[in-house]
Amino acid sequence: MNPLPSKPDPAVSPVTRRWRVAAVQMVSTPRIDENLTVAARLIADAVTQGARLVLLPEYFPIMGLSERDKVARREVDGDGEIQCFLASTAREWGIWLIGGSLPLVASQPDKVFNSCLVYDPQGRRVARYDKIHLFGFQQGAERYDESVTIEAGRQPVAFDTPAGRVGLSICYDLRFPELYRTLGSVSLLVVPSAFTETTGRAHWEILLRARAIENQCYVLAAAQGGVHENGRETHGNSLLIDPWGTIIDRKAKGPGVVVGDLDPATLAEVRSALPALQHRVL
Repeated sequence: MNPLPSKPDPAVSPVTRRWRVAAVQMVSTPRIDENLTVAARLIADAVTQGARLVLLPEYFPIMGLSERDKVARREVDGDGEIQCFLASTAREWGIWLIGGSLPLVASQPDKVFNSCLVYDPQGRRVARYDKIHLFGFQQGAERYDESVTIEAGRQPVAFDTPAGRVGLSICYDLRFPELYRTLGSVSLLVVPSAFTETTGRAHWEILLRARAIENQCYVLAAAQGGVHENGRETHGNSLLIDPWGTIIDRKAKGPGVVVGDLDPATLAEVRSALPALQHRVL
C-alpha cells in the first residue's frame, strides 16, 4: 500500500496527455466462470475503443443467491481463479485493470474482505484496497447489513499511473468525503459499485458529481446494473465525470462500457480557475 499525505497537495497531478479510460457495467450472476466470460468480452470491447485503464464493478465475479455465497468462494490473497483472470487479462491487453471487488480471506473465518485489486500492463498487482465503509440499510422489506459477512478494511489506498495518481474506493465509501480527502491530489477517483436501485436512484449521480467537483478530478464509476438472480436490483448508471462535474459518458442499465478521456488541459484549467484545493483551511 502506498503512503498517503495527510492533506491534499494542491499541485496539479502529472497528467501529460489525454488518456482513455473505461468502466465496465455488468449484471453478475452466482456463477464465477460465467461472469469472467462476460467481463472478458466487455474488457475487450473497452480496449478496442482505446481504453488503457479499465474498471470492473463491485462483485463482478459473483453476485450470490445469498450473502454467504461469496464467503464460500473467497480466495486466498495472491492466488485463485479470479486473481489469475485479472492478472492474465491485464497482461494480454497491456492495460491497467482494476478488479472492482472480489472476496478475499479475512482474519475472521466466517467473513471476507471486499477487495479491489489493481494490475499493471505487465499483469503485476500494484495495489489492494479493502472496503472500509460497510453498507447498512433498512426500508420496509428491503434490508442489507454487509457487516454480517464482510470485515472492514482500514487503509485508504492510491496508486500511480502514467495518467497521474488514482484513488480507490468501493460503493458505500462514496458517502464519506473524508476518505477521498485523505488520498491527496489525484487525477482520477474510481468507484466500483453495486448500489441498490432504491439508494442509487436517490443519491448515486449526485454523490459522484460532488466527489468530482470537491476533489477537482475525474471520477470513473463502474456499476452493477439490473435485476440479479437473487432478486436484488442494482441501479447501474455507470459514469465518467470530469473535474467540473460534467458527465462525459453514461450507461444506464444492462451490460456495457462507458468510455472517455482524462484530459490534462481540463484538469489544469479547473484547478487554476477555481483553486479550491489551495484554499482549504481544515
